[in-house]
Amino acid sequence: MRRIAIASDHAAFDLKAELAGWLVELGHDVIDLGTDGVASVDYPDFGYKLANAVARGDAEMGIAICGSGIGISIAANRHPGCRAALVGEPLSARLAREHNDANVIALGARLIGPEMAKACVEAFLETPFAGERHLRRVEKLSRPKVE
Repeated sequence: MRRIAIASDHAAFDLKAELAGWLVELGHDVIDLGTDGVASVDYPDFGYKLANAVARGDAEMGIAICGSGIGISIAANRHPGCRAALVGEPLSARLAREHNDANVIALGARLIGPEMAKACVEAFLETPFAGERHLRRVEKLSRPKVE
């Protein structure tokens, strides 16, 4: 079982609550970083909070959720220690782990339902990083060349 951080904005609060409860039922240790309700909040705040928790090692993996999944994944990926992958089906979740060693899965609550979200999270958590030929590329993700 893993220690998993989860965060969302207001648009994804219900899906976050459902996923967090499901993960606890499976035996995972879940760190809920908010938001705590449906009142409007800014998704970058929660994306940054999640990325920091994963990069610090407070959690092994993270789940970031907003309405589309796009905004919170952009925010999370601002941290060089975070590799967030926005997915909408299990194959993308599996490949994000296998090829990219993603440590955060991002989901769009307005785009997928709870069962598809669970299938994505399950594939994400069960898939190991393949390493080898992918390692060189993944290491570059933490050292961006900005010109």
